[in-house]
Amino acid sequence: MCKLDRLGRSLPHLIETVTELAKRGVGFRSLTEAIDTTTPGGRLVFHIFGALGQFERDLIQERTRAGLAAAAARGRKGGRKPVVTEDKLRRAREHIAKGLTVREAAMRVKVGKTALYEALTVDPA
Repeated sequence: MCKLDRLGRSLPHLIETVTELAKRGVGFRSLTEAIDTTTPGGRLVFHIFGALGQFERDLIQERTRAGLAAAAARGRKGGRKPVVTEDKLRRAREHIAKGLTVREAAMRVKVGKTALYEALTVDPA
């Protein structure tokens, strides 16, 4: 295996995978970390590295959640900005009221027909 963190999604999954390999008589050796689970010292280092990797993933998740919460507190929200703005929606409705199809109205206000259909469905006037 090239890197230890590529073997499992989490520490329990990593341990389970190596345990299953051991039951089949297969030893695990990581070339990057120089870990060999066929020796007691190698198993110790394997568990320590696995725990450190899990700790790092948990820290990243915690920081991400804190960053998203801080952004939300500042009034920021994730995702793309809507393509169909209020002004474009108003103009598209005017075109449709004059007899144009949704496709034609979408072309006039320079948005996709699917986006315009969605905006009209979400905000029916």
